[in-house]
Amino acid sequence: MTTPAREQDRQNQQPDAFPDQGAERAWFVRTLSDWIAIPSISGSDEHRAAVEESAAWFAERLRETGFPTVEVVRSGAGSPAVLAEWPGPPGALRVLVYGHHDVQPTGDPAEWRTEPFRAEEAGDRVLGRGAVDDKGQMLFHLLAARAHVASRAERAPGIHLMLLAEGEEEIGSPTLGSLLAEHAELLRPDLIVISDTGIWSPDHPTVCLGMRGLLRATVTVRGGSADVHAGSFGGTVHNPAVELTRVLAALHDDEGRVAIPGFYDAVVEPTARERERYAGLPFDEARWLGPAARAGVFGEAGYSTLERAWIRPTAEVNAIRAGDLNGSARTIIPQAAEAHVSFRLVGDQSPAVVADQFRDFLTTAFRPGVGWELDVDLPGVPPCGVPDGHWALEELVAAMTEEFGREPGYTRDGGSGPGATLQSVLGCPVIFVGMGQSSDGAHGPNEGVTVGLMLTAARVTVGLWDRLAQVRPEPMRRRE
Repeated sequence: MTTPAREQDRQNQQPDAFPDQGAERAWFVRTLSDWIAIPSISGSDEHRAAVEESAAWFAERLRETGFPTVEVVRSGAGSPAVLAEWPGPPGALRVLVYGHHDVQPTGDPAEWRTEPFRAEEAGDRVLGRGAVDDKGQMLFHLLAARAHVASRAERAPGIHLMLLAEGEEEIGSPTLGSLLAEHAELLRPDLIVISDTGIWSPDHPTVCLGMRGLLRATVTVRGGSADVHAGSFGGTVHNPAVELTRVLAALHDDEGRVAIPGFYDAVVEPTARERERYAGLPFDEARWLGPAARAGVFGEAGYSTLERAWIRPTAEVNAIRAGDLNGSARTIIPQAAEAHVSFRLVGDQSPAVVADQFRDFLTTAFRPGVGWELDVDLPGVPPCGVPDGHWALEELVAAMTEEFGREPGYTRDGGSGPGATLQSVLGCPVIFVGMGQSSDGAHGPNEGVTVGLMLTAARVTVGLWDRLAQVRPEPMRRRE
């Protein structure tokens, strides 16, 4: 926590980190627009060269900002990541900022009001794929680093600042663990800052406390080597589509709970204080449902909509394939049926344990004589978070309070990210400094970002760096 003496030291620095707001805004819009123009879609052979170009482009922007060491790195045949380092004074806190430069596919171009990879300004917003997830949130750190250094007489950061922009986050970070292990001795962070999350709204600032984990799986039911005539064989053999949908329907009970035995054993129940925090947010359920185009909500009984989205585990059927999907009305029994299933995990749930529980559930649920197989995408993504009252969280809350003029509330992110991998490989805590909004449309058509909010994020980050410059690592490690 910030002491009065440390606060006075911080205030003795140059007070105005952004003397020319107009110039900073113009730089941000121009630079983000240039980066959006690079279609760095990960996991696509067609866009492999663009992912390489994106990494090289961002590396050059880091050098222009002042980072003395910048490298484009990778593990094995993985996509390129960008690793930068700006040393602070001896004994300074070592802080690693994590984000990513790869983006999602665009989906149906007809659903976009603009060209996905040609940025357009709309008032205070910049529209384009990757604007908020995560290119805009990476760029505000360049503004923050430049302003923090400019405010110091030493013209060097008060912390040992490192930055990692991954190139495979949107495909599950398959080589991140090995990449971190290969550079662990160089990195050795005391704290990790993840900037791939958001806040509730500009007039109701919040701090994210964690993200759910993720496990993906594919279930396939096979009935033979070919489709067969439904008139000749209907009612006499197993129908893979019927068998698969029957078992999938048994994934949940009538109360919306996941019916897999043992699934909730490692779930950590929310405290009364945590539930009060979420209940105090200005949540408009009808407005929140708008982008989902749904008539109402449904989920696990006994929990609010926000609790279901943030701190409860889920099992979802994402896709089902069977038979002739091209529109013809052939009366057949399909030879196979397939479903993609995903689980969001919370608390102490382990992807590997949930994978075993799911397999045991399927073994019991499928009837004898039905041929099925399960393909699980391991290691998956464990859930991660920052404990309430953690020293780094207190410093972030102080920086947010100073910038917004009010103490922030608290949220969690229902999505998943590599925070647990960063924590486990590098052995240090994470906090979340992101300022996207649910209305930004990440992963969907017409993605955008609010420029003014990104400049605010940069100012919050400058305040955080100023505070962390007063922190000595050893005492903080003893408080973990």
